[in-house]
Amino acid sequence: MARLPPLAAVRAFEAAARHENFSRAAEELAMTQAGVSYQIKLLEERLGARLFTKAGRNRVLTPLGRRIAPRVCEAFAGLDGAFALARSENEAILTITTSRTFATNFLSARLGAFQLANPGLAVRLDVSDGIADLEGGEFDIGIRGVRREPEGVATHFVVRQVFTPMASPAFLAEHPIRSLADLERVPRITPDDEWWELLLGDGSLLPGGVRFDSQSLIGQAALAGHGVGLLSPMMFARELAEGRLVAPLPEVAYDPRSFWLCYAPHKGRLKKVRAFREWLMGEVRTAVGEDPHRVLEPA
Repeated sequence: MARLPPLAAVRAFEAAARHENFSRAAEELAMTQAGVSYQIKLLEERLGARLFTKAGRNRVLTPLGRRIAPRVCEAFAGLDGAFALARSENEAILTITTSRTFATNFLSARLGAFQLANPGLAVRLDVSDGIADLEGGEFDIGIRGVRREPEGVATHFVVRQVFTPMASPAFLAEHPIRSLADLERVPRITPDDEWWELLLGDGSLLPGGVRFDSQSLIGQAALAGHGVGLLSPMMFARELAEGRLVAPLPEVAYDPRSFWLCYAPHKGRLKKVRAFREWLMGEVRTAVGEDPHRVLEPA
């Protein structure tokens, strides 16, 4: 590789040889004709041989130039094909990384509709609570619940995180909940979670009990009738609509974290990123409905 001439000079030769015209080569490469001439002169000096010669007012390939031109053009065609394949694969696959809760309780049940609307696009979903490198990593989009707007990436506010007590109808039939005070006397799922303190105030956390570290697991326990859990209305909109979960109180707790959609700035021009961003915002607005808790506005 060290013996190769400068790529800019080789590219200028390939275009000039293909067109057999310095002016047309300059137009293709967004250069001046003098710039093409200069690059070819550098290449000839590097090779120690002439590649073009004057024929009246025109420049024509020398015998040496004619011998090497087809191989150089073929090499650039191969490079173009390789990068076309990379572009095609990049445009055909959308990679998303998000948290377990957002993936399980929101995205997974809805991604099918996005696929139907974008049949030529495959979606790869990474479920992880770790923060991914969107600038130099493998993912196109990240969706994370964080306390402040992420820096160093393009961002779009998605939704605030808000929680309210929910339980199964069977549980509420045995343990009526008509006020926040009633929550002090009923089994709570993950009773030492900080969200209870946000809702009920200091001193409301209870030791012991079974602790789950995700909304999806708390929701499953609530659906099974094991207690009342603090859950996101947006994440469990279908369970609420179907009556499998009930939110008996109007009070809510606002988490200091909000969900943000993020991607590397240069990926904002990609059609697949724009399509997913617009689709996601629409799905969130539909799930929130009339937005009684004003979660579509940043805190």
